Amino acid sequence: MEAKLRRIPLSRRSHVIGSQSLDTGVAEHESALERDFVTLASFADPGAVVTAQPVTIRFRQGEQSRRYTPDFRVDWSTGSTDFVEVKYRADLRASWSNLRPAFAAARRWAQEHGARFRIATDCGIRSARLEAAKRLLPLRNAPVDPALAELAVAKARTEKMDFVGLVDALPASREVALGVVWRLIARGALSVDLTAPILPGSSVRAA
Repeated sequence: MEAKLRRIPLSRRSHVIGSQSLDTGVAEHESALERDFVTLASFADPGAVVTAQPVTIRFRQGEQSRRYTPDFRVDWSTGSTDFVEVKYRADLRASWSNLRPAFAAARRWAQEHGARFRIATDCGIRSARLEAAKRLLPLRNAPVDPALAELAVAKARTEKMDFVGLVDALPASREVALGVVWRLIARGALSVDLTAPILPGSSVRAA
């Protein structure tokens, strides 16, 4: 099997060609679902490097020579690497017999190179976590009052707080206090359950 750079045709489902500026560079995408995957990866790890269509893997299927290009390579700040295929679940099921050998080859190739191959579908990508990422990512680098931020984290560490309780506990206007709490959640200094919508009663903890 051989790896080399290559561009591949667009998905037939949703052509949304563009790019996202991440803390670590720019990541290209060719569909709305790919765009959402990049958003989630950046939100999960600000230090992640996301590279579109990074390699072409050559493999044999019987007597036939085939090629396959994963959608993304994600180099996480932890040192691990994922090669990722982004697919709508319906498209995956419809084309599974043709895709399965390519995915098996990609999994072997990734293991040989100290990485992991995985498939990300709309069922996993388009979730409450994605909605949180869309809301919080623009706030990640927004300025925050250091004294209020320190107080908010201290209260969340020493007391059982919900979202609205923490906002009300800060010695500032409601608008300012809301901004502080949202920005600390965006930065990861405060932790909430992102698998569900963030509500006034959502539990807030110090990360």
